[in-house]
Amino acid sequence: MEPKRLLLVEDEEHLGFTLQFNLQEEHYHVDWAPTLADARNHLSTGYDLILLDVMLPDGTGFELCKEIRAQGNHTPVLFLTAKGSSEDIVTGLEAGADDYMTKPFVLGELLARIKAMLRRSSWQSNEASIALPLETFSFGHVNIDFRSHEVTMEGKPVELTHLEFRLLRFFIEHQNQVVSRELLLESVWEVHATSYTRTVDNFLVRLRRLFEKDPSQPKHFLTVRGAGYKFAP
Repeated sequence: MEPKRLLLVEDEEHLGFTLQFNLQEEHYHVDWAPTLADARNHLSTGYDLILLDVMLPDGTGFELCKEIRAQGNHTPVLFLTAKGSSEDIVTGLEAGADDYMTKPFVLGELLARIKAMLRRSSWQSNEASIALPLETFSFGHVNIDFRSHEVTMEGKPVELTHLEFRLLRFFIEHQNQVVSRELLLESVWEVHATSYTRTVDNFLVRLRRLFEKDPSQPKHFLTVRGAGYKFAP
């Protein structure tokens, strides 16, 4: 079986060397690009996953992610960033990233995220062919077709990453139920919630920006203080 191909875009030499070495020890094929220009050259060949720093010598990872998505390239993108504010993270998600981790991070958690993302990616092409009990769903001005993975808001198409679509579907399947961050991480991200993380919180910010009339006063994606979240269609 051919090893999965990863592109690591990271300008910090020590971190880049360490990550490349450890990922190769996990039997991945890893190309390392320290600049956007190098990354663009590498992207002429196909990859199974891209690990993308935000601050690079010749631009930002946000720019590259937007370019990749504009070209119709749906390779999973995981941001590795020291810019850990909610605004920065949501900017990355809006650029088309599938997930993110803030620096410094634990290597074991990164490896778990990579494995989960690759597993989800390999299943994605099969999901559309599986007969789903829930084929369509509507709430507010939003219409979702689970067969085609198409989402519209007030008749206009909404672009979602595969992970965002999975999160939306999970909420719909558990509508009016309080779900914890831990359950969401284990069910949607497929990683163990071994420590508190704001990952889910920032993805909810993104869903609210997409689907709420007033994201500051959400009607559908609700926070239940001390317990988690609830989707109210």
